[in-house]
Formats: sequence, C-alpha cells, structure tokens
Amino acid sequence: MRRTATLAVLIAGVALAVVSYFFLTAGWGTSGEEFSNPRLQFAPLIFIIGLLAIFGSAVVYELIPNQADDDEP
Repeated sequence: MRRTATLAVLIAGVALAVVSYFFLTAGWGTSGEEFSNPRLQFAPLIFIIGLLAIFGSAVVYELIPNQADDDEP
C-alpha cells in the first residue's frame, strides 16, 4: 500500500512537471514575442505543483505505515 501510494504520487508529479514544462510553457524558437510568453498563463504554477508532488511522495512514504504484506525491511 505504501509503495503503491508513493509511486502514484511520484508518477503524477513527474507527469505534471514534464507536461507543463515541455508542452504548456513558452514555445520552442529562436526569437520573437510568440516564443517568450507561455501558451497557458498558469503553466509555471502547474510545474511547481508537479515538483511539490514529487517531493510530497517522500512524505506519503513516511506517513503511511508499513504493512505485513510488503516485502520491505
């Protein structure tokens, strides 16, 4: 249970960060105003939420107690 919840939060955080960084932030190009503004106005916020979820996965791991069926020490 603990490992599954941790991986779910970690994967969701990585997905949010990658999608917001590569697809929602500023476009790829050399110069011009169309390349300097984000495609989605709050894309940096989505990236930060993804990073918080990545670091929050460690908190989830520590807060959920270890069950007997887990093969962890």
